[in-house]
Amino acid sequence: MLLGIILISIAVILVIWGIGMYNGFIRMKNRIEEAFATMDVYLKKRYDLIPNLVETVKGYAAHESGTLSAVIQARNIASGANTIEGRIEGETMLNGALKNLFAVAEAYPDLKANANFLDLQAQLRSMEDEIAQSRKYYNAVVKEFNTKTEAFPSNLIAGIFHFERRKLFEVNEEAEREAVPVHF
Repeated sequence: MLLGIILISIAVILVIWGIGMYNGFIRMKNRIEEAFATMDVYLKKRYDLIPNLVETVKGYAAHESGTLSAVIQARNIASGANTIEGRIEGETMLNGALKNLFAVAEAYPDLKANANFLDLQAQLRSMEDEIAQSRKYYNAVVKEFNTKTEAFPSNLIAGIFHFERRKLFEVNEEAEREAVPVHF
C-alpha cells in the first residue's frame, strides 16, 4: 500500500514536471516567433524605403545601374525569403548591396547634399538601429531556447516533443565583420 502511494506520488510529480517543461518550451517558442515578427516589421519598413533611396540615387548616378540593380535584386531576395535561414542570407546580401550604394553616393557631392537623399539616409540609419535592436532581442530569446533544448533534464522533454535548436540571426560574411573605414 505504502509503495503504491509512493509510486503514484512520483508519477504525479513527473507528470507535473513534464507539463511545466512542455509549457515552458511553448512560451519560449512563442517568444521566438514574436521576436522574429517584430524584426520582420522593421525589415519590411526598410524594404519599402529602399526603392525611394534607389530612385533618388538614380537621378544623380544613372551610369551606376549595376549597383542600383544589385540593391533592388538583394531587396527582392531578402523580402521574398520564406525561411529564417533564407531571410538571414538575403539580409546579408542586402547589407552588402546597401554599403555599395552608399559608397557610390560618396562620389556625388550634389547627391550627398540633396535633402531628400539625406532624409532617406537618416530614415534608413534609424531603421538599421531598430533592426539591430530587434535582432539582438531575437538572438537572446533563441539562445535561451537553444540552451533549454540542450540542457539536462529539459532536453528530455525537448526530445520527446521534437523541440529543436533555432538558428541565430548572425552575420555570415567576413566583409560584414570588418571595420568600416572613416575618412576625415
